[in-house]
Amino acid sequence: MSDLVFEAAVTVVLLAAGYLIGRRVELLHYRSIAEREGTWLPVPAVTARTLHDPRPVVESRLVVGSVVVSVDFYKRFLMGIRTLIGGESVSYATLIDRARREALLRMKESCPGADLFLNCRLETASVFKGARGTTGSVEVIAYGTAVRFET
Repeated sequence: MSDLVFEAAVTVVLLAAGYLIGRRVELLHYRSIAEREGTWLPVPAVTARTLHDPRPVVESRLVVGSVVVSVDFYKRFLMGIRTLIGGESVSYATLIDRARREALLRMKESCPGADLFLNCRLETASVFKGARGTTGSVEVIAYGTAVRFET
């Protein structure tokens, strides 16, 4: 019986440590994203396909930003429970939110002189399947056309 109690205690401690460490990493990433988004806020990324601006275009080019984010054990554990009882998968929603925002930032950072990002699109994919078909990593790719106007 003592072995069972010990194993249960170890499991609880590992789950708690995974939650605390994973949450800390996630919060640090969100902080980094928020700071970088503040820098890029004046430069719009729009889904429009055509440009409605009278200024002459000096340069336009395809830009891409991608990120692969791994699902941690704690999120996978919570998702397993959520699968049993149903409802919104909040733990995966934050994962997708971080990946989407990071991919858009990387796209913008790939062309620092752009005045506008036109025809922006996002694609998502499950990159790695874990044990029993669970999602291991998610890739988000942001792409569009960087436009620079004549000054």
